[in-house]
Amino acid sequence: MGHVISTHFTLRLNGYTVIKPQISLSQFYPYIRCALCFGFLIDATTVTECLHTFCKSCIVKHFFSTNRCPTCEIVVHETQPLYNIRLDRQLQDLVYKMVPFLEASEKEQMCNFYKKRGMDIPKSVIFSCAAPSGLKRQKKDCVTQSVFNIPPELDVSLLLEFVGAEEGIASYKPLDRRYVRVSGGATIRHVELFIRRKMELGPTCQVDMVCGDHLLDPYQALNDVQRSVGAEALQDGLLVLHFGLVLPNQC
Repeated sequence: MGHVISTHFTLRLNGYTVIKPQISLSQFYPYIRCALCFGFLIDATTVTECLHTFCKSCIVKHFFSTNRCPTCEIVVHETQPLYNIRLDRQLQDLVYKMVPFLEASEKEQMCNFYKKRGMDIPKSVIFSCAAPSGLKRQKKDCVTQSVFNIPPELDVSLLLEFVGAEEGIASYKPLDRRYVRVSGGATIRHVELFIRRKMELGPTCQVDMVCGDHLLDPYQALNDVQRSVGAEALQDGLLVLHFGLVLPNQC
């Protein structure tokens, strides 16, 4: 359904009233509509890898079949893309302010959904339907920004420090994500594959990884590395792995 809502700004300047041109709501569509359902954003949720935003239900459903962002095709997470999405409450508040009746309509639909199925309406839905705006904002501020809790099996936090590339290696991208949370059962080889994908390394480039003074074997598990190297491997609770790019030895 089309919207013809527009807005304008009025200000006083040297005793004169200045009215700035009206701005059509349609000019903001690329920023307040979901690229998956093409409706206005509901529970605006942002992919932390690329900052593209979608409806929460749309992006969750999308990630059931792929781990790539629908807009830019970047790999959001190798195995669990849902860990890298966050609710954007400020953007959602802005959408509700820009599109009259959208918030009220969405809340009414949620209440009707549960009523028609004979289900108890969750307290969160009742609260959002009936609470005063001041209380509603206070409730929002208390909610964590993460859509999903990080599971306990992701028990190792890595800090990946790039120390440089050997002469003759020039084609690679910077590693944007230095902080990674993974399972302690993952191996150095898994970390290497992550680095290769993110830095777009060719097959002739070798990744050497060091922890403390120890050159790491590709099949060492991260838990074993942490135990064997000890306190010198940690920095503020992070397991620090230094890595460099080298050319393989020519026999």
